Amino acid sequence: MAVKTASVALDGSALRFVATSGSGHTLVLDDGTGNTGPRPAELIPIALAGCTAMDVISILRKKRQDVTRYEVRAEGVQMDGHPNAFTRIDVLHVVDGPAIDVEALRRAIELSATKYCSVGATLSAGITEIHHAYLVRGGDGSEQTAEVIVLGPGEDLVAVAALDRPVMVAPAG
Repeated sequence: MAVKTASVALDGSALRFVATSGSGHTLVLDDGTGNTGPRPAELIPIALAGCTAMDVISILRKKRQDVTRYEVRAEGVQMDGHPNAFTRIDVLHVVDGPAIDVEALRRAIELSATKYCSVGATLSAGITEIHHAYLVRGGDGSEQTAEVIVLGPGEDLVAVAALDRPVMVAPAG
């Protein structure tokens, strides 16, 4: 089983963070006020678009399709209230080429969506447990750590967000 890692570090006094992927790449995250990078939620449709794009173009190349331009557009609809979870993401593959085989394109998209794209599989399956914990480091070198909440498949995120206290929510299933 592969493990992917990421970290974000506060950069200044505003809501700007520098994210570092397990492969060592960095990305600035910011809020609308600082506006020096994407908001964290914007990365969800970006990740889905990037994942499926890599799958589809790889499949089309194997099928010897002459693609002269390829773009994937993803548009996510979020709930109005907190936690503003995504309820739908529409993905549009825009492909240019002199003689694109539409069936080859359809099949490449289908394979990405049902077999290859880990981001799409994670978002659509609802199987991911998310564990939130903390580690506090004191000035004297002491450390405190604990798990705060576990959210799992089928959780009512609106109800959990409405709670006004720390809570452990057992994952469903």
